[in-house]
Amino acid sequence: MPGSTPLAYFLHSAGPASRPVLVLGWALAALCVGVCMIVGALLLYAMLHRRGASGARMTESGGGRAVLTGTLISTVLLLAALIYMLWVLAVVASPSREPALTINVTAYDWWWKADYGADSPEHFTTANEIHIPVGEPVQVNLKSADVIHAFWVPALAGKTQTIPGQVNRQWIQADHPGVYRGQCTQYCGAQHAHMAFEVIAESQQDYEKWYDAQARPAAPSASADATRGQHLFMEHCAGCHTVRGSDAAGVQAPDLTHLLSRRLIAAGALENTPDNVMKWIAHAQEIKPQSLMPDIKLSPNDGRDLAAYLATLN
Repeated sequence: MPGSTPLAYFLHSAGPASRPVLVLGWALAALCVGVCMIVGALLLYAMLHRRGASGARMTESGGGRAVLTGTLISTVLLLAALIYMLWVLAVVASPSREPALTINVTAYDWWWKADYGADSPEHFTTANEIHIPVGEPVQVNLKSADVIHAFWVPALAGKTQTIPGQVNRQWIQADHPGVYRGQCTQYCGAQHAHMAFEVIAESQQDYEKWYDAQARPAAPSASADATRGQHLFMEHCAGCHTVRGSDAAGVQAPDLTHLLSRRLIAAGALENTPDNVMKWIAHAQEIKPQSLMPDIKLSPNDGRDLAAYLATLN
């Protein structure tokens, strides 16, 4: 739920793909709690009603009936839970109408690439931030570039794994505008816990405005500092990062064409502020050890110039 504590993301539903899953989760939790309470009550009863001095024991027929009754009750409950889970799986398998758009999402160690308009001239990619229009079903095609990850936005849908060499599909829909946190939930290495993303649901008008802005290439550098910073970027960063409208065309790291438009950087590890961007560049291995982003040591003047260039990527 937007603006709520992290726990609220797991306890509330914000779309039709997550609502049946949430109810199923509560039902299974209630079943588990009920079973634990019954077992605890039987254990307490047995402790308070020990055999007398005569050593009288439960008759064989009485014991058999108790075991049979317990087995039948367990079987019925487990079968009912299985049927309910299969029904929920069928309900959330596909949306009630054709998806409004398709987004190709690729998981990397340890970040997410979102690919929009793959078959259109306005094709672009962004990172760790997925924008969708409110009230519209959206198909998400999930791939992995390295190991098995899992895509999960608990307020919008259940978990779906991303598997190398395979495309898995999921759909999400947000009933209300807001920012919904997502997370990789399949252990994938040292920075698994720092592999978050955000789904930003907005009105159709705001979504189209964002889409049009993202589809444009980066603006040319307008100052001498930014021009020098662009040369530094080409020297240190262009092998991995892309900036559309420039010669930087790396594919192993996030597209930075509109870096300043994002709320977070480093897959949710830091807020997107000028200071944090430079901190990430200089101390990436301290912030996310074993990530593919190296520490880049710059002189104060070079750092100022690079910061001036990155400030143009809005």
